[in-house]
Amino acid sequence: MAIIDKDVESLWDYAAYAALPADGRRHEIIHGEHFVNPSPNLDHQEVSRHIQFQLYSQIELPDLGKVINAPVDLQLSNHDIVQPDLVVVTLKNKHIMTPAKIHGVPDLLVEILSPSNPDHDLKTKRKLYEDSGVPEYWIVFPDEHQVLQLVLIDGRYTESIETRSITMKFPPHATVDLARVW
Repeated sequence: MAIIDKDVESLWDYAAYAALPADGRRHEIIHGEHFVNPSPNLDHQEVSRHIQFQLYSQIELPDLGKVINAPVDLQLSNHDIVQPDLVVVTLKNKHIMTPAKIHGVPDLLVEILSPSNPDHDLKTKRKLYEDSGVPEYWIVFPDEHQVLQLVLIDGRYTESIETRSITMKFPPHATVDLARVW
């Protein structure tokens, strides 16, 4: 992961972000700083697809919301634009979806750890999502075959480690069988 611009006087915003050329890398803006990561590897994408399929079957097919995979722009504020691996937006929050991006706080975010930059998801994005009020955040550890489930309670994340299955704490309470992910 590389930080491109640390000059606090020239914070990156959505307009600057949207002007970046498509280069196959994952660009994100967190607190106005520009981060660049390589594209995910094939194992990462397979884990993402397996989780997405199970969430899609329980959320999108019965018309309870949308399950969106990366790359998708999630704008949490003018200076916070990220590309989570998976985003769940339930019907009650469908107003945050625009034709170009998701603008607001979704119901669930899923990030799959990459060996090259685990701190980005474990620390930087965790703090951003907690401060932004994201109700639930799953951090997937493919090598360990486990998921860290973070649930927002009174403005702070509580944690649990799941190894067999994981269920959303909020409606629609979709469950992912982790044996079908690995």
